Amino acid sequence: MAIDLKDVQAVYKDAGSNIIFSTMDLKREDHDSDLEMIQDLAEHLPAFENSLNIRYPEAGLAIAFGFSRKAWDYLFPDAKRPKELEEFEPVVGPKYTAPATPADLFFHVRAKDSAVPFELMSMVMERIQDNVNVLDETHGFRYFEGRAIIGFVDGTENPSALDTPDYAVIGDEDPDFINGSYAFAQKYLHNLEAWNKLKTEQQEQAIGRKKFNDVELEDDQKATNAHNVVSQDNEGGIEHKIVRMNVPFSNPTENVNGTYFIGYARHWTVTKRMLEGMFSKSDRLLDFSTPETGEVFFIPSRSVLGKIADGEDF
Repeated sequence: MAIDLKDVQAVYKDAGSNIIFSTMDLKREDHDSDLEMIQDLAEHLPAFENSLNIRYPEAGLAIAFGFSRKAWDYLFPDAKRPKELEEFEPVVGPKYTAPATPADLFFHVRAKDSAVPFELMSMVMERIQDNVNVLDETHGFRYFEGRAIIGFVDGTENPSALDTPDYAVIGDEDPDFINGSYAFAQKYLHNLEAWNKLKTEQQEQAIGRKKFNDVELEDDQKATNAHNVVSQDNEGGIEHKIVRMNVPFSNPTENVNGTYFIGYARHWTVTKRMLEGMFSKSDRLLDFSTPETGEVFFIPSRSVLGKIADGEDF
């Protein structure tokens, strides 16, 4: 059984230029009503996406929508479950902790035109607002040259474009959920004042790459806890990758600056080991970056969304 990219939500492409992230909880006042809402959303979301892409073809609207473990078990208690979908537990290191902030639903909506994500989420909320509580809504943007808000080029460690689906999309190891993906969403706030007081060479040692041209430093030039060292997953002597999408967000007048990190992965265990490496080894970047949220979600294939819409077993 081969991966079918036509069946995959937008989990392996560009993070976007104008982005809305949202996490929500189901109100859980009436299970049947919540399930009916989800079925209605699963039916209409592809139609909304198609309509907006016809109306605004240059905008390149892309959507990823998914469920946490607790939402899946609540909505579909008798259904099969994606093999690696679990409740995220805090990752506790000697200095820093990646917190667990439970949420039921996750949206990652992006386009070149900022009006299009607004339009899509307005259409979505009109259908679901009576059944959800919004936990977080973050609006992100593409920074210069696709750099992170700390000034370094983002995504360098991602697999090549041709290989990306192999790392982001579930394959025949879980045939009931092939063409799905695991998304880890983590929102960071940065102390840019302290970061920007570092010399460029010190910043480069912390990241493990040159700031201007993105060339990787030699191992002896990096900090022992450089970000691109401790965030790798080399389980079994093989480097395992995910698709990283770091999205800057900011309220400049309030001195709020951050990164919304999304990791899309074929195997959630790969992302989990990366997090354990970062926090157990006190990633140097964490001295300037505070994680505020953390949850893992399953992003169903389009065909599984269709089954949800039709009330079919899966």
